[in-house]
Amino acid sequence: MRGTAVSKIKASVIGASGYGGAEVVRLLASHPHVDIVHVTAESQQGRAMSSLYPNLRHFVDQEMIAVNAERIGRESAVAFVSLPSGKAMHLVPGLLEQGCKVIDIAADFRLRDASLYPIWYKFEHKTPSFLSEAVYGLPELHRDAIAETRLLANPGCYPAASLLALAPLMRAGAIGHAGIVIDAKSGISGAGRGGGGGFGYSEVNENARAYGVAGHNHTAEIEQELSGLAGRAVQVVFTPHLIPMTRGILATTYATLAGDLDQEEALSLYDDYYAEAPFMRVLHDALPETKATLGSNFCDVTVRVDARTRTAIAIAAIDNLGRGAAGQAIQNMNLMCDLPESAGLLFPALYP
Repeated sequence: MRGTAVSKIKASVIGASGYGGAEVVRLLASHPHVDIVHVTAESQQGRAMSSLYPNLRHFVDQEMIAVNAERIGRESAVAFVSLPSGKAMHLVPGLLEQGCKVIDIAADFRLRDASLYPIWYKFEHKTPSFLSEAVYGLPELHRDAIAETRLLANPGCYPAASLLALAPLMRAGAIGHAGIVIDAKSGISGAGRGGGGGFGYSEVNENARAYGVAGHNHTAEIEQELSGLAGRAVQVVFTPHLIPMTRGILATTYATLAGDLDQEEALSLYDDYYAEAPFMRVLHDALPETKATLGSNFCDVTVRVDARTRTAIAIAAIDNLGRGAAGQAIQNMNLMCDLPESAGLLFPALYP
């Protein structure tokens, strides 16, 4: 745990009308060390936050305003930017100039190599000079750097689950660097409040489908961070699937063992790696399931060794809007602002 702040931190949420931004607002509303000063939504200006999200009645009733980076940066200690990828890069310089710390929940600062953005996101990065200072916001990989940065790149939901599943094995050199397969399933809220074609109830109900096969943009950040853990280039096969539930991600990963490793030794790697991680739960006698993390910032993880095929099967479950987005962002804010890491987040999942 880190220290305790004396006064409340002023925080703003840019893009509060989407699911990710609204979940940040919901969690901040009861955070003991934070006051929400601004919520913005270009398409909902003048509308009360609680009229768009009725769960926030009497918690956040303030009106949503237009984005003004200079004003928000000046009046906030930290700003959460929850906009479609390609939008935050235009706002971040103005926010930082005012001395405001920034947590980008989209992808604008996740990749360190600007040349990868046209390949994976189909746009040129307009502020590449900031990529070198942005810290990838997965505390189990970069806790010390997160505490020192002013610009935080919040992980994608699929990468968060996938990396947390594989990190102990990769760090220990227990698995190979090629042939890694990630099979992940997500609830429909991952498509955002706007959704889009094919994401209506009738299309999703009683249906399951793969998408982004052999080209999903989250592949790039998964490979970037696994390569950092391995100390050499790592490539993965990543296939996401949409399933008929609202929230949650289950990532099942497969990797060839690099040497001898039995079941007990594999679980010990996870116990040791996550010993100081407040939101990681290493399961020994059960398998992760999305319902056990619903609405929370926890990640349930385990590993099984298939000795017959010399394969490590690592599985992680998270809430895609919690540990996969808003909860992770607030955990990062806590570290950046010298607050206890678990402040405002230490509550169990909803069940059933």
